[in-house]
Amino acid sequence: MERGHGVSFMKYGSFASIFVFLLAYWFRSPQNSVLDDRLDTVLSSLLRAESKVGISTVRPRVAIGFGGCVDLIVDGVSLLDKMGLSTTERPLHHDYIENTQQLAQSFAYFFAPGAASERFVLNETLFSELVEASRELPGNRWSVGGNAPVMASRMATEGCDVLLGGSFSPDFTEVLSQHITVAGNVVEEPDIHLILEYPAGATWGQYTSRRANRYIVHSDDHNPYLASMEDFAQKLQDFEPDLLVVGGLQMMDNFPFKSEEREALLSRLADLLSSSSPQMGVHFEMASFVDEDLMKDLLRLVVPHADSLGMNEQELPNLLSLLKGSNITVLSDPNPRVATVLDQMRELYRLLNQRHRDADARGKPLTRLHVHTLAFQAMIVTQGSQWKNTMSATAKASLTANRHVCGSPDIDPSKARLIMDDSFSISRQEGSQRIPLEESRPVSCWHEKDYQICVAPVLVCTEVYQTAGGGDNISAAGLVLQI
Repeated sequence: MERGHGVSFMKYGSFASIFVFLLAYWFRSPQNSVLDDRLDTVLSSLLRAESKVGISTVRPRVAIGFGGCVDLIVDGVSLLDKMGLSTTERPLHHDYIENTQQLAQSFAYFFAPGAASERFVLNETLFSELVEASRELPGNRWSVGGNAPVMASRMATEGCDVLLGGSFSPDFTEVLSQHITVAGNVVEEPDIHLILEYPAGATWGQYTSRRANRYIVHSDDHNPYLASMEDFAQKLQDFEPDLLVVGGLQMMDNFPFKSEEREALLSRLADLLSSSSPQMGVHFEMASFVDEDLMKDLLRLVVPHADSLGMNEQELPNLLSLLKGSNITVLSDPNPRVATVLDQMRELYRLLNQRHRDADARGKPLTRLHVHTLAFQAMIVTQGSQWKNTMSATAKASLTANRHVCGSPDIDPSKARLIMDDSFSISRQEGSQRIPLEESRPVSCWHEKDYQICVAPVLVCTEVYQTAGGGDNISAAGLVLQI
């Protein structure tokens, strides 16, 4: 009898479960359908905006320096656990890493907010131990690394011929595109950079990451010296590029140079940039800098020669703070509002061009500024400048963010979500205009003063393959349609 009641209960329990499931599906399905339709519409509209401009039959020529490495990509939490690093250490910023305690503190500092970071490991023994531990982790993988090679690979894929300045091993150059020509010395063993990746919601002890990102460590003793610069400069004249891109200078950050060695290298780079053709665009890709003296040298010797800058939501307030006479900001909001970023971009644009005018127009005025964030892409481009197709370029940058992070050229809306607000203010000033996000026209563009602003939402990848190199791929893709 009791057994019969048990069977009857199980039967009715099953019916009840199915009923609850159907009820939930009935009520949730329309909402999910609307969200799916919205993502499909945004995706098709971004693809349409991207395809409005194609690469010409004559492949654009782009020169990109400097350096390169091999990335060893691992799960960051797994590596720290394998190294026995404790989460009891309080989050603390360090300019460079000398021991495991500093590594744990520094990782915790950037992990919880989900902010990208890169640090030099002064202790070579510690770095070797990290590499060996990483080799033993399941799921580790190797890839071509370094700002310049990553940007070069993206631009070659998108239809450009590229001159790449860097010192690489024969194995390294073999995997590069046939549309990339290398200028630089051959090295037997490339430097290894460790990429500690983590997804949104990852936990390490009491810490939980707010968004997917990476923490990079290296003990690179080749790339800080820009060893390929002389060969690169010689080949540059015959190559006659439409665009010159400079990146990878964060390798100099807190590197133990001899007195005045770094300034001498940057002065040589300044001479190279200043002697280039006035018709050639120059783009400087920012990175995670914490050495204030290096930042001041870059502001004095490199930035004045660039008419285009690329950076993320951390690097924008960092540079702006230094320009305004304050200390650099190591950590900023990893998910800023559109209005906040646009105000910072306007101020950076104004201050850098004011410096250009104060310097009696030496160097180049800033005519292009691209900021890439997790939720959206934003560009400021001076009207009448050489940069074209801003709307399509902003769309392409947005799409490339998903393609790179998801690890696929085809975008799957079921593995994406929009986190940008349904409408945004164009400024934090009271009474500023609000612009709605229109699914059929997701790239918003308008004119202010002497420039155009474009903002595009990002279809944020929910199944992350890799965040490292995201900024380089995004910036490179945006530039391709503008040269």
